[in-house]
Amino acid sequence: MEKLYKIGLDIGSTTVKIVALDDKANIVFKKYMRHYSDIKKSVIMMFKEARPVLQNAKVTIMISGSGGIGISQKLDMPFTQEVIACTNAIEMFIPDTDVAVELGGEDAKITYLGESLEQRMNGTCAGGTGAFIDQMASLLQTDAGGLNELAKNYKQIYSVASRCGVFAKSDIQPLLNEGAAKEDIAASVLQAVVNQTISGLAQGKP
Repeated sequence: MEKLYKIGLDIGSTTVKIVALDDKANIVFKKYMRHYSDIKKSVIMMFKEARPVLQNAKVTIMISGSGGIGISQKLDMPFTQEVIACTNAIEMFIPDTDVAVELGGEDAKITYLGESLEQRMNGTCAGGTGAFIDQMASLLQTDAGGLNELAKNYKQIYSVASRCGVFAKSDIQPLLNEGAAKEDIAASVLQAVVNQTISGLAQGKP
């Protein structure tokens, strides 16, 4: 019997993600990588890696993400807006969810689910987004994953500005100079992202 896989390809402002599901929604292939503004090369590389898994199967594909519209048009493949894709996935896999927060490379979104769908987006600056996290991680000579690992062992939270990377750096550099634990600084950065999401997106709504 011929295998049938569903492929989702998301092309964001900084990364490309691909996932292939079988007919029971089990993941048979997935990959996440930065595209460094070379989207074409990154997408080709992903499909080359996926080829051993997908080559004997019939596939359908859906493309999403801010960088995905052009790719979908060139390949004549269907495109879905990422918020719709996210909402559909939540309704299918975790239908009791009240709210979803998505931190992109350069924007942040909060979606309230339930009887009436409501979404808010912070697209005016990169405060509290992936770019902010990357920038703060580099101060600690690590990446986003390393920041997460460091934060697991924190003991103290410091106040770090989340609205602007320049202000955040002016908070973090003195802490580093004074010998503050990197674990504490990492957790403080992530807490700053939480604070930015609550103040900038939730704006008082639970």
